[in-house]
Amino acid sequence: MKLKKRKKVGKYRGSSTHGWGARKKHLGSGHRGGVGMAGTGKMAGQKKTFLTRYFGTSYFGKQGFTSRGTERNTADVMNIRDLAKNIEMLKKKYAEKDGTLNLKTYKILGDGEITQKVIVKVRAASKSAIEKINKAGGKLIILNSEDEKKE
Repeated sequence: MKLKKRKKVGKYRGSSTHGWGARKKHLGSGHRGGVGMAGTGKMAGQKKTFLTRYFGTSYFGKQGFTSRGTERNTADVMNIRDLAKNIEMLKKKYAEKDGTLNLKTYKILGDGEITQKVIVKVRAASKSAIEKINKAGGKLIILNSEDEKKE
């Protein structure tokens, strides 16, 4: 015959200690263990799956400011593919009276193909870009730094 067994919870009803002995042991947060991200340390393994799932990989590693002394390449660069793709928009925005595209702040790189005949003024261009534009019947006018100062 099976007796009705009392659950442990019922045993502690009305008890202020709930089986932990002295009352002071479980009043403060010191005995409760970690809550949330407490004490994990950024590279600790125990929460990595949680972090990558909910925060992505951007949680790890360096973020934020870089020093002002760090040199950055802020030059405008355009591939031939982009030039060919956006030729109409570029003509509206940068075309001069004689039909030349004035992209004097840009460097043209040779990735992609162009079929249209275009005359473009640029700051610089790669060898392959010059070849491809000349092959299509166009022309690249490379501006020197002295020419830029005059304009």
